[in-house]
Amino acid sequence: MVSARRVLEGELPLAQLPRLASLLNDAEGSARYRIEFGRDALDVPFARLSAQAGLSLVCQRSLQGFTEDMSVEQTLGLIRDEAGEAALPPGYEALLVPEDGRIVPAELVEDELILAVPVIPVAPGSEAVDRDWPAGQEEAASNPFSVLSALKSDKQN
Repeated sequence: MVSARRVLEGELPLAQLPRLASLLNDAEGSARYRIEFGRDALDVPFARLSAQAGLSLVCQRSLQGFTEDMSVEQTLGLIRDEAGEAALPPGYEALLVPEDGRIVPAELVEDELILAVPVIPVAPGSEAVDRDWPAGQEEAASNPFSVLSALKSDKQN
């Protein structure tokens, strides 16, 4: 694919990406992708991936579902061993190619979309909860150091 400078384009149903689907509120919809293989000016083999998808997430502020439009672009330097990572130019992410040389495009797309999912999804426009929570009477009355002062006075007597 690298020598022939192949380009793969298509759509993948989100339901067919099980690792990504487990992070979503629902797996409706699909991801559009384009993967371009080739060699750069330094003769480094690469796979340039771009993917777009509307991902259904749950806002952690409001606990309401929302759709986040994700767009991912990544240039992957294809390496045969871990030592090859040091030779990659800036801006390349390492992709360790198995010994048989087979790359599964759906797995590449799924991996990049998983990395794009926010750790704590927050719906655009949701308001942050900014409130002071007053201490209860029991909490305000009790002093955690009162026990220490009682021990100190017992010791002095």
